[in-house]
Amino acid sequence: MSEIQAFKDSARDFLARENHGERIRTLIADDRGVDREFWQQIAEAGWPALLVPEDHGGLGLGLAEMVAIAEEVGRSYIAEPVLPVAVQAVSLLARLPASALRDELLAGIADGSRLVGTAWQQRLGQIDTVAPDNASMDGDAWVLNGNYVGAQPLKAADGWLALAGDAGSPMLVWLPAGQSGLVIEPQRRLDGADAGAIALSACRIEAEQILASGDKVLEWLNAALDITRIVQAAQLLGIGRQSFEATLEYMNVRVQFGKPIGSFQSLQHRMVDAYIQLQLLEYAIAQALTLVAQSDGGLAMQASRLKVRAEQAAGLITRLAVQIHGGMGYSDESDIGLALKRAIALSSELGNARAHRSRYAGELSRSARTTEPVTPDEGVGAWASFPTDTDWDAMPETEFRQMLRAFFARHYPEHLRHKTSRLHWHQIEEWYKTLSAQGWIAPAWPKEYGGMALSPDKMIAYIEEQERYGVGRPPDQGLVMLGPILFRFGTAEQKAKYLPPILSGEHVWAQGYSEPNAGSDLASLRCEAVPDGDQFVVNGQKTWSTLAQDATHMFMLVRTDKTVKKQAGISFLMVDLSTPGVLVRPIKTIAGDEEYCEVFFDNVRVPKENLVGEMNQGWTISKALLGFERLFSGSPKHSQNTMGMVDKIALHSGLFDDAAFMADYAQLHIDVADLSAAYAAFSEIVRRNEPLPANVSLLKIWATETHERTALLLLDAAQEHASSSGSIAFAAQDGSEVTLDGVQLPLFNAAAAKIFSGTNEIQRNILAKMVLNLPT
Repeated sequence: MSEIQAFKDSARDFLARENHGERIRTLIADDRGVDREFWQQIAEAGWPALLVPEDHGGLGLGLAEMVAIAEEVGRSYIAEPVLPVAVQAVSLLARLPASALRDELLAGIADGSRLVGTAWQQRLGQIDTVAPDNASMDGDAWVLNGNYVGAQPLKAADGWLALAGDAGSPMLVWLPAGQSGLVIEPQRRLDGADAGAIALSACRIEAEQILASGDKVLEWLNAALDITRIVQAAQLLGIGRQSFEATLEYMNVRVQFGKPIGSFQSLQHRMVDAYIQLQLLEYAIAQALTLVAQSDGGLAMQASRLKVRAEQAAGLITRLAVQIHGGMGYSDESDIGLALKRAIALSSELGNARAHRSRYAGELSRSARTTEPVTPDEGVGAWASFPTDTDWDAMPETEFRQMLRAFFARHYPEHLRHKTSRLHWHQIEEWYKTLSAQGWIAPAWPKEYGGMALSPDKMIAYIEEQERYGVGRPPDQGLVMLGPILFRFGTAEQKAKYLPPILSGEHVWAQGYSEPNAGSDLASLRCEAVPDGDQFVVNGQKTWSTLAQDATHMFMLVRTDKTVKKQAGISFLMVDLSTPGVLVRPIKTIAGDEEYCEVFFDNVRVPKENLVGEMNQGWTISKALLGFERLFSGSPKHSQNTMGMVDKIALHSGLFDDAAFMADYAQLHIDVADLSAAYAAFSEIVRRNEPLPANVSLLKIWATETHERTALLLLDAAQEHASSSGSIAFAAQDGSEVTLDGVQLPLFNAAAAKIFSGTNEIQRNILAKMVLNLPT
């Protein structure tokens, strides 16, 4: 990572030498195309040579380094054809068979003496390559006729790599600028980029101009285009970041109604939403780079996913930046306008978000139609036994997933698969103890405490396979909340006493945070613990305690000092719920379940050894625990489970043939994929045993609101059955049917999740104050 950061720093230093805003405005006004003098400086900085193999005069580096530079290119708003030449043309040439012409072009790009473009689109909106029927033989030469759109660079180009074809047989040819029969048609671009159309009329191509032919040409070209789209997403991230930072600065100094406009909550929340989009794009790019490095198999889907997210993120913040800057944002004197223009232009290149949602949807539809449901005996025969401990990181992900599927198929109760409601302890106890005996009950815990210590990518795989098989969630407050707190704040005695029973299922824990008048305002809690010798005497009430009726113990916040400010007089206490004076009363939810409880404490005596951390220091611990809770609330499993229900209905109802449905379906799949990327990034922080940063709030916001959107899509897919309660059968035309239990439950659960762990509005306030540092 330090090497990647060095590339970013170097690119930023290079670009900071000149006022590009003024230079770009001049280029736009003069419609001059590429500034060749500046391009030579870019070449001297080594950017065109980055992906060129070393034996062709290049640096032979990789996609991660180019992504780092592209983000800084985006920050400067420059319109020079860095991506069309240094990424698209180079990625294509590098895949072609060796030839003198290919090698000459690569070397020329590397040293800056050649500006090479690509011509492949025959129509606007085309995102996948199709061999044109525009070539015919004339003696020993080919003659080309036809048009290309979206060629870049154009006026300044030394030539183009052009896709041609005869009766569906593709070839790639070199069209030098000035070629007889070739006419360029420049398009005036709002961002100053050099682009336009090429018209060919009786354009004669000699044999030495043919770089490659055959079916591989389309494969190579598609790969080059998708690699460019990934890098383009980084460029859009840079545009968004620069605009975002400029807007934050402006919000702190611009005063209206006697206050900085950054203190207005309505603007703060809009900036938080823009921040979330930018962070999602950053996490998604990082994940996509890893996936592409592992295999090219998912290159197209990763490219389309990033293209959609990049257009949404950069578009949102650049439009918002213009609005918040007011009249200055609308003035051509401000670089904010350049950012908006560049974002619009880049979003339209190589397919816009709508086109890539459609492409992504097609891949999803094919996968959903061909994926067989997980059967109870799937893969079991391949596993005579299952490892209780191994180097999980070293296990190939495919093997890891197969192992999980086989284990679930062998051991998970069939009648508990795909339950939408929370399972009570008497239902799930056997499964919990099965996982415990296997050593798999705590996938995120460190190994020294009995966990699996899964890396983020393996953790995501674990979650996805659970949801794919329909594994229910057990009462897990001890696993996901108390355990991590004891790792950090517990004494050696507390860890030895309480961690093993969490793993074994001997202790089942509930949380005691909220009170009737202390929900989001948690510091207002009144449940009191008064010292009395070697004990505390606890009196008060807790509410909204999940499955507390099944719990044996509760971890809770109590007031231990009423003479200091609210946050300073709170302590963190562990309580055995079998202690005299404890009363648990279940609360029925709108879903008809008794998932939550209120708990009353009447002179409950608790040993002082159950105090976690120091007396009156519970607020510090509570913030750490809320971070873990927000991480858990940010898990993609809830949305993945709901999308699995959507899949079942869609397959039986023919919705995969409905274009409007598929557009929403693809967008939500992208939202969930980006949620997984964000979750993996924060999980890695926990894995390193580091405190979760304040921006974990974005994870909670995005996860719960994505879950709500998936739940609404489920109701949309259910059609009239959205009003039906209980088990619902969806019949297909072939006579088969699928039964789902409670299609409304995901929406009810999502509504609750937006409230718990601090409402999403509170999370936005936290991000505005603690991350964006906006004024109060």
